[in-house]
Amino acid sequence: MKRSKITEAAANLFPGYFALVMATGIISIAAFQLNMKPIAWALLVINVVAYLVLWFLLLVRLVRFFPRVKADITDHARGPGFFTIVAGTAVLGSQLVIILGEYRAAGVLWVIALLLWILIMYTFLAAVTVQEEKPPLETGISGTWLLATVATQSVSVLGTLLADHFAEYRAQLLFFTLCMFLLGCMLYLLLITLIFYRFTFVKLTTVTLTPPYWINMGAVAITTLAGARLIIAAPGVELLSGMLPFLKGFTLFFWAAGTWWIPLLIILGVWRHMRKHFPLVYDPLYWGMVFPLGMYTVCTLQLSKAIAFDSLMIIPRYFVFVAMLAWLIVFAGFLQSLLRARRARVVTVDREISMLNQRKEL
Repeated sequence: MKRSKITEAAANLFPGYFALVMATGIISIAAFQLNMKPIAWALLVINVVAYLVLWFLLLVRLVRFFPRVKADITDHARGPGFFTIVAGTAVLGSQLVIILGEYRAAGVLWVIALLLWILIMYTFLAAVTVQEEKPPLETGISGTWLLATVATQSVSVLGTLLADHFAEYRAQLLFFTLCMFLLGCMLYLLLITLIFYRFTFVKLTTVTLTPPYWINMGAVAITTLAGARLIIAAPGVELLSGMLPFLKGFTLFFWAAGTWWIPLLIILGVWRHMRKHFPLVYDPLYWGMVFPLGMYTVCTLQLSKAIAFDSLMIIPRYFVFVAMLAWLIVFAGFLQSLLRARRARVVTVDREISMLNQRKEL
């Protein structure tokens, strides 16, 4: 029975489920940096468990249901979800550095994240490029595509955090993370143009307006964080020191863009659920909304330090509670969905036993 449950869970594993790790990790970091350490520690424990369980299910899926994995990663809609594996790995690594000061394990996770980034980035983009039959823009692209930016910047952020520990290779590592930061910026500007066009010129329905559209904001938030980390790491590195005016301006530009997105996304959410009465039930896609809220908190905090503008600190001090509330609501929905699924299995088993007994009697 247990094996069948695990097999079923692995077979139907949503490609973007590592967004749970991303969301939990970044809110843990936010709590730690705002002196709410017990919350940060609790979320770290939850995150390590979630990460290991999801990897176990993913490995089972790769071994036993590889055709499904192949179909997912070559799909325009589901393929970008695999970038959450990269981002989740890197965010967990950042958690280990910031909360535990554990650089060795974080270094291993960074290497894993980088290798996964290479594998997923080029597998997905090559697959969707050479496909003969492609979906139209209205169904083929969504906010999940921006996970490519999130994954890229997450590798940059963790690499910058590790640079001080590996002092002998600090300059080379920071050069690499700077290149990843710029690449993430390129990907965002490229993809958001298509997404904004879809928003404004293609019909948007309650079904297609999914929670991952919050990644429109989350992608610029993590870009801001990557830039802020590079600014903080710049002293002593000639290349970064010479680029400080550019880095500060570009990073502030992305923070302003992320801030601009928030009211619009709230309005669209109200339109979807209150105006159009779309049912508000648990969906793993909602982790793609929680992560941007936590990331906006952390990126604003780090930007305040990077540009020495303390007035910005008023935002993370209060916004962190919005992120935590969102995490609690979605996590409660997650637990409720597990309980509901368990009850459904019990009912199914009871029916099967009842049918077998009836056949025996006959």
